[in-house]
Amino acid sequence: MKLDAKDALLLRLLQDDCRLPNAELAERLGVSPSACYRRVKSLEEAGVIQGYGARVNAGRAGLGFQVIVHVQLARHDQDHMRQFIQAMQNWDEVLECYGTSGRADYHLRVLVTDIEAYNHFLEDKLFTMPAVQSAQTNIVLRVSKQHAALPIAANDDR
Repeated sequence: MKLDAKDALLLRLLQDDCRLPNAELAERLGVSPSACYRRVKSLEEAGVIQGYGARVNAGRAGLGFQVIVHVQLARHDQDHMRQFIQAMQNWDEVLECYGTSGRADYHLRVLVTDIEAYNHFLEDKLFTMPAVQSAQTNIVLRVSKQHAALPIAANDDR
């Protein structure tokens, strides 16, 4: 979908605060409330806006142990790959899963309560997968930047 400057601004506003009322969004965009509503609906229907949610502080919610796991697969056939990807999508601990080039096949961002919970995740979940050959863990010591908003610009601004 081609985004104009108003679409880009609308997306930035919604990423910053998805609870803004339509009237306020319209005012900030400089359009009527009905035109703003149509823009939002159009972006939703095109799949640009996939949903709405709250940002939660992981530590304050009791999830203080975060790791990046580099997974190397032993098997790359379709059945094992499908099973691995489905598990990553189903396991709540796995916040992000990226298939990449390089030494590891997948990189996971995993968030749990503590090291005991992480050990449980490894032994009872990840290492029971037939496709998994090995995993290397990097413990996150400090988060220097964590920003969920995408750097949206109008298509003609790029």
